Amino acid sequence: MLNNIFQWKIFLQDTGGGETYFHWLMTAWKWTLLVSGLGWIVAVFFGITIGIMRTLPNRFLKTIGNLWTDLFKNVPLLVQIFIWYHVIPTLFLSLRNVSSLTLVVFGLGFFTSSRISELVKAGIESLPKGQQQAGTALGLTPFQTYRYIIIPQTLRIIFPPLTSEAMSIIKNSSVAFAVSVSELTMFALQAGEETAKNIEMFFAVTVLYFISAYAVNHIAKFVENRMRIPGTQGSQR
Repeated sequence: MLNNIFQWKIFLQDTGGGETYFHWLMTAWKWTLLVSGLGWIVAVFFGITIGIMRTLPNRFLKTIGNLWTDLFKNVPLLVQIFIWYHVIPTLFLSLRNVSSLTLVVFGLGFFTSSRISELVKAGIESLPKGQQQAGTALGLTPFQTYRYIIIPQTLRIIFPPLTSEAMSIIKNSSVAFAVSVSELTMFALQAGEETAKNIEMFFAVTVLYFISAYAVNHIAKFVENRMRIPGTQGSQR
């Protein structure tokens, strides 16, 4: 019955460019994973950095961190992508030749970094104040205290919500179609228009988004179990 509803053979047909729609779909999936992966690297680096800045006693750094978080958190992602693509290259002529992929990666990464910074800030503030005092008592500098004491504990605390952000960045990468990055959503729109098989195209894309997020979730669970400290809540015996 499903074969009467879904015309799966469409994926074996030639697109007219020497490849099948299935090959085009796999290429689009590759671009989705690339955008998501690079965006995640940007997001984690800036998110942790900004989150730490927001907990420091330095008022200037704290203000910069708060401004960064409020700016990228409160502006819709699609608007930010359009700003990166249309406005930034106009203001900075040296960026005119930068690829749309690079601009999307930074737009997606900075948006997600604001959410990660909130997690990092909350994680650091949830630790007992004695942790920092212990670092000082041991003769550690503030940098060393954060590096060896604060951040390792914080990452363990915030790892579950970080997993959710990693899954979200895969789904949010769909906005890249708006600036002509050939990811899954653009494939579904273009292939559906060419073949008039929108149901098949969007169904296939939905499955691949699910597989991607599902894989990230289970990999993260494995890493989380490896990171657990014996004797703490939720650790396995």
